[in-house]
Amino acid sequence: MAPVGDTAAQAATADGAAAELGAGGGDVRDGTGRDAVGGTVPRWVVTPPDAGACAAAIAAAARLGLAVVPRGAGTKIDWGAPPHRCDVLLDTSALDAVEHAAGDLIATAGAGTPLARLASELAGAGQRLPVDEVVPGSTVGGAVAAGLSGPGRLLHGRLRDLIIGMEFVRADGVTARSGGRVVKNVAGYDLAKLHTGALGTLGVVTSVTFRLRPVPAAVRVVSATAPDPAGARARAAAVAASPVVPAAIELDAPVGGPLRLHVLLEGSAEGIDARAERTAGLLRADNVADALPPGWGALPGAPGDTLLKAALPPARLAEVLGVLAEGARDAGLPLPVRGSAGSGVLFAAVPAGAGAEAAAALIGALRSALPRATGGHGSLTVPHAAPALHRHGVDPWGEVPGLPLMRAVKDAFDPHRVLSPGRFAGGI
Repeated sequence: MAPVGDTAAQAATADGAAAELGAGGGDVRDGTGRDAVGGTVPRWVVTPPDAGACAAAIAAAARLGLAVVPRGAGTKIDWGAPPHRCDVLLDTSALDAVEHAAGDLIATAGAGTPLARLASELAGAGQRLPVDEVVPGSTVGGAVAAGLSGPGRLLHGRLRDLIIGMEFVRADGVTARSGGRVVKNVAGYDLAKLHTGALGTLGVVTSVTFRLRPVPAAVRVVSATAPDPAGARARAAAVAASPVVPAAIELDAPVGGPLRLHVLLEGSAEGIDARAERTAGLLRADNVADALPPGWGALPGAPGDTLLKAALPPARLAEVLGVLAEGARDAGLPLPVRGSAGSGVLFAAVPAGAGAEAAAALIGALRSALPRATGGHGSLTVPHAAPALHRHGVDPWGEVPGLPLMRAVKDAFDPHRVLSPGRFAGGI
């Protein structure tokens, strides 16, 4: 048992740290199991009411040598690797202001803004951020941190391509800005691209400025069943090469179900039916709808499943689907697959209850086979792994080209390793 004096000193030290973390106006409370990040319960949870309080809390954490992990809605808080440390969980949910310059097709949203609410506010002006809510409940900051782009990336580009400005807090608590609030004024280093997909390891994003698009006057979704992976690749390629200009070409390969292709068309009401008719012929479609189907852009599997992400040249779609199917058969595991047949990003889900040894063997086999199947241009990462896989030592990232450069960037942005330490590739 520790002496009473030591216990009192520890309590005083903890109280002093909590007071310093909240000195800028943030609410501070003790962390609980519900706040755990990769199994680590933070000592404190700080909820700043604004960007200034966020910066003050991070500055205090830097002075105290405390590790900080940001969280919005928490929908992807267990993505990446478990952090090496998590002393302070920084809750950005109160950073939810939206400034919409409709005339400039620009919007600035706080990191804690739910994507669904942002979409609702923009829709009132007939505009949208063409980013699908891949994980329900996601916030702007969470989507940026994870770098998630849904089906619309084929026509509108990735999430990072829609960002023209960003405000973030550095590891030392200093607020920094990248880009601008008007497209023509954006200049200098595009730091926003570094932060997109970095899981909060380079800074804490407080707001993001996006370029917007008009809401399309008409939408059609043309769907078909493909006979096999080769047939799916051929039909997707025919649509992509045609003048119908698809907004998305999505593939759905459920366990035990047919292989389905869904092509999204957007545009004017005058030409949409002719484009849909031509697409239906190329796809040999069995259905044409005037609205997105339920679950559009959703990830395969169930919450808690291990999520695999395969990047591939679209021309190698059939080969990659074959690799995934063969790996699943060898491992004796169900492996539903969904993703973009047009832009070459597929997701697969390993059930959360699968044995760690079998799941790890499947991941290893896929990482060996994908480069061969794609001519050296394919890769497999594990955005979310069940806890048993982390304990088994599975690396979410695999071999990462350019890792020394990435570590150099981390050294420049966070030399003391206090921002989400260990969550990104190579222990960054």
